[in-house]
Amino acid sequence: MRDYDLCVIGSGPGGQKAAIQAAKLGKSVCVIERMDAVGGVAINTGTIPSKALREAVLELTRGGCEPLSLRSHTRRNELTIENLLASCQRIIQKEIQIVRSHLAKNGVDLIYGQASFIDPVTVETASRGGRESLRATSTIIAVGTQPARPADLPLDGHSVLTTDDVLGLRRLPHTMIVVGGGVIGTEYASIFAELGVRVTLLDAKPRLLEFVDNEVVEALQYHLRHKGMTLRLKEKVTSIATVAPPADHPCPESMVQATLDSGKQLRADCLLYCVGRQGAVEGLGLENVGIEPDKRGRIPVDARYRTSTPNIYAVGDIIGFPALASTSMDQGRVAACNLYGVEVRSLPELFPYGIYSIPEISMVGRTEQALTEAAVPYETGVAQYREIARGQLIGDEAGMLKLLIHQETHQVLGVHALGTGATELIHIGQMLMAFGGKADYFVDAVFNYPTLAECYKVAALNGLNKLRSI
Repeated sequence: MRDYDLCVIGSGPGGQKAAIQAAKLGKSVCVIERMDAVGGVAINTGTIPSKALREAVLELTRGGCEPLSLRSHTRRNELTIENLLASCQRIIQKEIQIVRSHLAKNGVDLIYGQASFIDPVTVETASRGGRESLRATSTIIAVGTQPARPADLPLDGHSVLTTDDVLGLRRLPHTMIVVGGGVIGTEYASIFAELGVRVTLLDAKPRLLEFVDNEVVEALQYHLRHKGMTLRLKEKVTSIATVAPPADHPCPESMVQATLDSGKQLRADCLLYCVGRQGAVEGLGLENVGIEPDKRGRIPVDARYRTSTPNIYAVGDIIGFPALASTSMDQGRVAACNLYGVEVRSLPELFPYGIYSIPEISMVGRTEQALTEAAVPYETGVAQYREIARGQLIGDEAGMLKLLIHQETHQVLGVHALGTGATELIHIGQMLMAFGGKADYFVDAVFNYPTLAECYKVAALNGLNKLRSI
């Protein structure tokens, strides 16, 4: 039986960083991965595949003067889902190699198999090669999540599918229903709409992306509708079934019918189900170590990422919101430092959020809604991409950057961006906020011209000029 200081279960973003940080501290570490490849959902079925698909789509749709449309016979012959997904697979394989290399360079043992707790210091792995037990003084659980699969959902991987099935699509659909207006649903819906697929996006809530700034979401929804997407909000799906297509339908395979609680019936070539994710805790043997996940399979932790069992920690999507690859990485690093008594600082209030829809969204700090509810006096400063030379050069006239500025101190309380490069642009505001900076800095600073970063100067001037007239 092998002995380790630390066993990390899961090789996704949180598990990778936890293992490498512990190894840097001189600990003996192993990572157990149940899939055939490292990287977890982030690299194999989630973050990287969806972003790779997005980049491939953007390259296609920005390559010509006219928008790509599947109604064009020529375009339809030129474009295949295989071509799009092949580029994703190349990137996935490169990322897998990078992760394996980083773990190996840091002396982390990689073990493939399903991990299961025997007791708090003993973990058994089961694989095609048999079973093996190991002892670890401490364990960090980083197993991530998987799509929710309701029992009455007729999942078949091509007509009715989850996000795990997207890379297995055999053809590009003409029509698609996306159920769920959260981050994943919005991202995929916008990607397929950009390709000319007629997408209907359904969500039971009155707006998409509830945690995002209202003005930004309104702008996104306008842009999605302009692209031809149908948004059906405040609509709940009561049943989903496969049905026979009409005789003249271009695809002889079955169609999908979604029935809504309002009585509407919608039909499409396929349906992508993006409502909820469940913690991947099945088979972990948590009952053997006194850990009880909630009804969605999430593991409760304290501020130091400790579970109810002192020597077992948990990080990443398995502990719930915000469930981003970036935040999971930080949680893994911080958990390993906490475990071994190394002083570490984390800034969760300044975690940036990136939503890779088309157009993309990013934010850091508080929203207008949150500031209003907290009775914090603020003013907004807005810069539109169409006012910025760089925005004209790249052809993005829909983008915007918004600063939330404290009325009295001029401190920047939040930054919200929509448009090309939003997820990169946000880090300028994040840095200023980390040091308690004021919007006045952006007025005084000189930015390269022409750049999108110039939006900060324009937005700051806009907001501070408003304050001078109060």
